[in-house]
Amino acid sequence: MCGIAGVIYFDAKKAVDTERLERMRDVLWHRGPDAPGIWIDGAVGFAHRRLAIVDIAGGAQPMSNGDGTAWITYNGEVYNHPELKAALEAKGYAYRTRCDTETILHIYRDAGEDFVERLRGMFAFALWDQTEQKLILTRDRLGIKPLYYAITNEALIFGSEIKAILASGLVRPELNQAIIPEYLATGFVSGAETFFRGVRKVLPGRVMSWSRREGLRERRYWQPVPKQDHSRTTFKEQVVELRDRLKSAVRSHLMSDVPVGLFLSGGIDSTGLGALMASMVTRPIKTFSVGFPEREGNELGYARLAARSIKSDHHEVIVTPEQFFQALPRLIWHEDEPIAFSSSVPLYFVSELARNHVKVVLTGEGADELFCGYNRYRVTAWNQRLGEAYGRVFPRFAREKISSAIEALPWPARRYLSRTFLALSTDPRSNFFENFSVFGEQRIRETLMDPLDRDPFAEPMRIFEEATGGILGRMTQTDLQTYLVELLMKQDQMSMAASIESRVPFLDHELVEYVIALPPSSKLRGWQTKVLLREALRESIPPEILNRRKMGFPVPLGTWFRGPFATIVHEFVSSDRALDRKLLNPAAVDRLVAEHQGNRGQHGTRLWLLANLEIWQRIFLDGEDAESIMNPIFQQAKVA
Repeated sequence: MCGIAGVIYFDAKKAVDTERLERMRDVLWHRGPDAPGIWIDGAVGFAHRRLAIVDIAGGAQPMSNGDGTAWITYNGEVYNHPELKAALEAKGYAYRTRCDTETILHIYRDAGEDFVERLRGMFAFALWDQTEQKLILTRDRLGIKPLYYAITNEALIFGSEIKAILASGLVRPELNQAIIPEYLATGFVSGAETFFRGVRKVLPGRVMSWSRREGLRERRYWQPVPKQDHSRTTFKEQVVELRDRLKSAVRSHLMSDVPVGLFLSGGIDSTGLGALMASMVTRPIKTFSVGFPEREGNELGYARLAARSIKSDHHEVIVTPEQFFQALPRLIWHEDEPIAFSSSVPLYFVSELARNHVKVVLTGEGADELFCGYNRYRVTAWNQRLGEAYGRVFPRFAREKISSAIEALPWPARRYLSRTFLALSTDPRSNFFENFSVFGEQRIRETLMDPLDRDPFAEPMRIFEEATGGILGRMTQTDLQTYLVELLMKQDQMSMAASIESRVPFLDHELVEYVIALPPSSKLRGWQTKVLLREALRESIPPEILNRRKMGFPVPLGTWFRGPFATIVHEFVSSDRALDRKLLNPAAVDRLVAEHQGNRGQHGTRLWLLANLEIWQRIFLDGEDAESIMNPIFQQAKVA
């Protein structure tokens, strides 16, 4: 995998400064420690950091198409590169390397801007067409690889990570306060905005172009909507088809000139991938797992069982709370934004472990969104079904009385019943988005000093309303374009922080197109999730794993924030310094902290989001060194 960056001045007479481009390039050193590269032609400059995976000797970037009419800086893997290369050579295109970078250049010349639709893989790249004086920025269909950009009065700046854009010196870091309500609601920001004012994402499945003649344009070349109807196929036929497609996806993702391993959690997804991988290679695959000392945060027993079943060369790392919090600021720097998912931190540690053995890993990301693996899918489906019946039987005044009575119940009962059809309406905003938000809308208004008149669910609701099919299909199509994109950024940035490449076979776009067109009953039946996937992998996975309850990746934040690491909360959530930013309501924050530490409420995830936001501001707005932010916390702990 690689890191890319670049500057294009709008004034063709200006020249890109080499030193500026080197700063942008080298702040991404972790993404490509193998080799640096720069190309400058007057007002256009591309930079590249390379992690060599395919054609190690010959794939240096930025790369031209030979006659210098097109240049590219590219991050990713095109898995149908061998087929494309053969077809292009048959047309007379001459290759100087074996790498897929050259294939992109040739296919652009062959097909024009529609070239991206021929690529099967994960990618983010910038291509400069010298003849047309046009920049093309594009990102793969699902958003597996990141790409950001900013536009100032004088230039367009882009990079694999936001820190590269900031390193240009052409963009000043400022908080985009408008996105804070959405961050508190969901933990991340859907759509093109970021935490930095003026810095935006190139969205998945888009091609953006800029030229002096046409200005900035955007085209969407792919979206996750059903394109076929599989309702007439039998379940047995679907099982066979899915198994074949999974095998094909895994085989293509093993393309590499360096060793490939697997992140193994002990769940269905990664264990299934491991079984398929093991059948395709001659040596035992290397697998990697991570856990915590606490029992509630440890799934290593299942990972070991999975490793034995596929006869892998297995490796583990256990992360202590001290290691977790000591690393947190540095990982926020790597992610460029507050870390939405606490599982990002152990993901970094298992990536560090893997780096000692392999350069590429496969992971199971995407299976939950495709096969309805999350609890919220079945809860929402049942709430809708029962809620519609409840609404027909009970008049509105009776339902309102029951809802009010729930609010008066003790906290444990209120917490459970408030998330059922007895307290919720059946509309998706209440039943799906609000019900599974971190901070509900009312709590957001109480917590923020200036909550703004902005709907925190506007972007996911827009995508939901544009989706097709029933409630399950629309939920998964929404998550594929919002929640999953954030998960993929976690996957990319935490693995790249350790300088390894992660690949996601479940998100091969042809596999995705097949699965989203399957009927909901093939994914969720009653209380059983991932029905079809379980059946397709039944012969490959131990029964204890196949039938186990899904845990996700449990990080015991609630326990830690009540114990010796309550100081994290005091320093980064309720301290004078944090509250002096005038973002948070001190009374609401104090109440949240007191309820959690008094065991009168479970606010671990809420406190996590607030602490992350403060640490992010200290690094990117205040200019503090990420490596030393936690030092006072641990010095206090030693004294105590």
